[in-house]
Amino acid sequence: MSTRRGLAIGCGGVLGFAWTAVALHAVERALDWDARSADVLIGTSAGAEIVAALGSGRTPADLVAALDAEPDADPVLAAHIAVDPGKFPPLPGIGLPNLGLIGAGLRAGSAYSALAGLLPRGRGDASWLRSFGRELADADGWVDHPATWLVAADAATGQRIAFGANGFEADSLHRPAEGAPVDLGDAIAASWAIPGWFPPVRINGRDYVDGGAVSSVSADLLLPLDLDEVVVVAPMTSAGGVPATGLDRIERLLRTQMTRGLDREVKLLRDNGVRVIRVEPGPAELAAMGPNFMDSRRRPATLAAAHANAHARVHEALRTASLAR
Repeated sequence: MSTRRGLAIGCGGVLGFAWTAVALHAVERALDWDARSADVLIGTSAGAEIVAALGSGRTPADLVAALDAEPDADPVLAAHIAVDPGKFPPLPGIGLPNLGLIGAGLRAGSAYSALAGLLPRGRGDASWLRSFGRELADADGWVDHPATWLVAADAATGQRIAFGANGFEADSLHRPAEGAPVDLGDAIAASWAIPGWFPPVRINGRDYVDGGAVSSVSADLLLPLDLDEVVVVAPMTSAGGVPATGLDRIERLLRTQMTRGLDREVKLLRDNGVRVIRVEPGPAELAAMGPNFMDSRRRPATLAAAHANAHARVHEALRTASLAR
């Protein structure tokens, strides 16, 4: 009997994207597995970019080649990676468009979600994400993989939404799809719409923001699918914590909150008999990334640290998954 395996990739900005590509390539080698063959691909923010690329037929090796600027890299991936969205957001606009996140944060005990609801309207330009979606999409406006899901959050309610080929589904993937089909570029932009940095994205009459404002990975959305195993690749969490000094301590405050959320999701999956392989960066990679995951100047150092440590991180994740059974 074949293993029913899902892949869940979390948020992480431009540096998390880079680390994830290398880590996922290492996962494939360790499992002797093609990530594109996962029964379901679910991604949030930077993770949404990656699962969209996988769903379109690109491989983790293709992503790594583009990040490493190899001369024969996939031109769509290379052009996308060449865009620098900026280290800091532009000056914000007027209004508080994400107030629904406050209630979601209070219900979940998540301070970062609640605070995200108080951030003003972002004015960042998400056109590079929409362009990426247009380049990846097939003739039907989505990707070939039938279960590619991109997670955003409803700005008015804080409810997580998984956008897919047949529309969107709310807070779990077993409910019937509703609404009109969604444009892939809009779905990526919505999943990436960091509160205070990018404006909400309007889809079918509602506004959506970065799903990472509610959950860094949303691995729990896979629970209704009766999977045997879920591979989680999460650049913004670190089980057990990672020490920090200086400005990195600020990043660790957010990381700690996101880690607690993923801890709950992983426990829920494991309590229901799902084997979870949880891959996260360690101290060396976080030192290379620094406190700002949007600082593309640190991408070469991040890639170097990821290449040096991915094999060890993946094998530790496999050992932990075996012990947790």
